[in-house]
Amino acid sequence: MDQWFVEFLQHYGYIGVFLFFVLGIVGLPLPDEIMMTFLGYLSSIGQLHLAYTFLSALLGSATGITISYILGRRFGYPFLKKYGSKIFITRRRLRITQLLFRKYGSALLFVGYFIPGVRHVTAYLAGIACMSIPRFSVFAYLGATFWCTIFIGLGYILGSNWEILFDYMHRFGAKALYVIVPLAAICLGYYFWNQNRSVNKNHPR
Repeated sequence: MDQWFVEFLQHYGYIGVFLFFVLGIVGLPLPDEIMMTFLGYLSSIGQLHLAYTFLSALLGSATGITISYILGRRFGYPFLKKYGSKIFITRRRLRITQLLFRKYGSALLFVGYFIPGVRHVTAYLAGIACMSIPRFSVFAYLGATFWCTIFIGLGYILGSNWEILFDYMHRFGAKALYVIVPLAAICLGYYFWNQNRSVNKNHPR
């Protein structure tokens, strides 16, 4: 992980984590998955508190996607056409996300977190389409919870080997997520199931 990021964390702590994800979801090209995995690693060695780290990332992601939704609902396509390029939402990204949104609807708010470039646009389109707030909230916030759990949890489990994920994603790009996400979900499920079983053995009722 770049030194600037380590210094950023040391200086701003959990507030920095929150702001990082707000900006990342709104549209800035930040390495969200890599950051979460690194945060999980830092939590595994005690430099960060796992619960506070998770909450900071989750609240940042939820805030970022809510801001995007409000901007889309309030200002519509003219906003994206005028300012989209300034927050790295290119016409190509917008066109691809529009096609996916028409095909998958609200579910794209959930799945879109795992598609770099798409997660930055889905909430704008949901706002433009005037999706109801309850419907938006269910898919967007559940997606944020699952997304943060997968990558922070993976970094926590991998520990000092977290950079394996970084190298894999660097080599294969977004396609790596199609393998990483299902495997991570299985690994996390097994890890927490095994932890729970160990607790029950040590503290029988």
